[in-house]
Amino acid sequence: MSTGQTSGARRGTAAVALAAALVLVVSGCGGEDAGKPQEPKRTERAKDDGETERQDNEAAEPRQVLATIEGKSGLMITVTRADRDSGGFVTVSGTLKNTSDEDFISTDATDWSGDEEEVLKHGESLGGATLVDSTGKKRYYVLRDTEGRPLCTTFESDIEAGKSVPVFAQFPAPPANTRKVDFQIPTFPSASIEISG
Repeated sequence: MSTGQTSGARRGTAAVALAAALVLVVSGCGGEDAGKPQEPKRTERAKDDGETERQDNEAAEPRQVLATIEGKSGLMITVTRADRDSGGFVTVSGTLKNTSDEDFISTDATDWSGDEEEVLKHGESLGGATLVDSTGKKRYYVLRDTEGRPLCTTFESDIEAGKSVPVFAQFPAPPANTRKVDFQIPTFPSASIEISG
């Protein structure tokens, strides 16, 4: 037998031995734990716990209240945001809560829509809301899209007793140095709010 054949035989033997060792290692790893469910890795669990904790903190963190406005029939608007956008408008948002024992019928929101025909033809809404800049002596009305729809909450269904619904209205932005404005909705008292951004 030549040296070339001997080294080839040795390499073949080494390869077979290596393959056998790998089979033993793989079967040893899967044998005991084959039927058991695997636990998540500790790093994943810590990450999940951290995310849950952060979400719980965010949920527990109360929103800032800019104004609470009580209207007729047990209706209450809580304004939580008045954000100035770089596009040149301000979005006022919050919640409308029916604190009474009776459902609020959406058609009762007609007064909130204002008196402009273009807005009224799109149904009940907060289209009659305004922002008043007392310093600049200007009143800002709810923006509309190209079809005349007001860019605000519309009321297509009743609000059950004790329930809240999110509300919003978009207005042209007052000058950048104007921070405080009066938010007005027909039939509700006026409320002073601060614009952020």
